[in-house]
Parts: sequence; C-alpha cells; structure tokens
Amino acid sequence: MNRIDEVFRDLRAAGRKAFMPFLTAGDPDAAATPRLAEALIDSGAGLLEIGFPYSDPIADGPVIQASYTRALARGLRLDDVFRCCRAVADARPGVPLVGMTSFSLVHRRGPGRFIEQAREAGLSGAIVPDLPVEESAALADAARARDFKLIQLVTPTTPRARAKEIVDRSTGFVYCVSVAGITGERKALPAELLDQLAWLRTQTDLPLCVGFGVSTPEHVRTLRDHADGVIVGSALVRLIEPGGTVEEMAARLAGLARSLAGGLT
Repeated sequence: MNRIDEVFRDLRAAGRKAFMPFLTAGDPDAAATPRLAEALIDSGAGLLEIGFPYSDPIADGPVIQASYTRALARGLRLDDVFRCCRAVADARPGVPLVGMTSFSLVHRRGPGRFIEQAREAGLSGAIVPDLPVEESAALADAARARDFKLIQLVTPTTPRARAKEIVDRSTGFVYCVSVAGITGERKALPAELLDQLAWLRTQTDLPLCVGFGVSTPEHVRTLRDHADGVIVGSALVRLIEPGGTVEEMAARLAGLARSLAGGLT
C-alpha cells in the first residue's frame, strides 16, 4: 500500500487530521533541505510537500516564487531535488513525501522515467497544478502502474461537474484550494470554503486537504472538523527569508509548525 494511503488510514482510525507543511527543495541550499525537513516532520507533520523549483511558477505567490528563485540561482537541477528528497526519506522514512512540480519538468524527463526517479527518491505522490485533468490520462496511467499518487486540485471556481471529474481521477487525496488566485497568507478563509468541503465529501471518500491561504492556528482550527488535512506553505517558507544558520531556520520552522499542528488536536 502506498504510504499516503497508509497515513490517512491510520489518522482516520485514530480520529486525527494531517498537518502537511510545504518546503522548497534547495532553499536556502540543497544541503539545508534535509535538516529543515526533519524540523518540520519532528514538529508534527504527517506528510511533507516538497516544492520543485521552476522558473515560471503557475500558482505560487511571491513568497514561494522568491524561494524558487533563490534555489535556482544556486544552480539547483531536477536531479538535485531528487537527491534532497532521498535524504529526507532516509532520515524520516515514516512520513510520505509529496512533490509539487510543473508538468514541464515531468514532460522533459518523460512521465514514466520521472515517476520512477521520484519513487526511487522516496516520493509517494505528486501534485502537478499546471496539468489540466483533461490532459492527465498518460501521467495518471504511469502513476497508477507504479503505485504513485497523482493528486488533483479543486478550486473555488471549479464548476461542480468538472470538480466531480477531478476528484474521480485523483488518487491519494484531493487538494482543495481555499481561495481563488495564488498561494500566500490570508487574514481569513472564505466562508464558502466549508460549503465546498461539505459538497466534496458527498462526491468522494478520498481525504480532503486544504491549502492556499492556510497560515495560522486559527485557520487550522476552523478547518479541523471539515477537512482531513491542512497544507501550509508561504507562512513557513517566509521564515527562511531572514537567513541565519540552518539551525536558526530550523528552530523558526519548528516553532510555527508546532503551533499549526497543535490546532488540529
């Protein structure tokens, strides 16, 4: 069984929810990524999302875009990202890793080869936000043949007929985008989000995980009884911007991660 399925099975059996932090591979550098990932995992992460830096991000806000720029400026390449993932997987084998990547990177490497390398690197699934569900069959087939999860996104503006198609084709979990637009911290989550989650729950048994805009313990508490997990990116990535030693960055990440994870209990 894929590790993503195992984690959500165990969480549901225990009546708990998943905290899934996001970390950009190679920011501030590739050597730091495993240590920062360990800090997040040890602070309550049930899964870890790892961003694959790309020069033309589609849905990422300014904080994550800046982290991608920092990583790429140091010459980071796809194989470096896979090495970062492998180091994290070796250090914390019990926590599934999910890649957030542009389809351009998948296409250039080839879907089958990309997934094989991702699995060898310890990844259990991937989110490909710029791949429309109508064009995802080849990648989905390659993923299914290798027990690799292809997580699809549903946004607030997705028509319900299309949302139903998306959740039917998703595996692992459904990524529920909380707001229209790009990633980034928000003061409040939209009121209609809870209605959307309630409707999606009638359409699928897959776990529903909410991301984009989730950044405070209050947000997490709001979602605790309505979603199976929360995904937090920009609020954490921002803590790397001030720099300092790797241990100082790890401490900042751990502090916020603990408070966010605590909102799910």
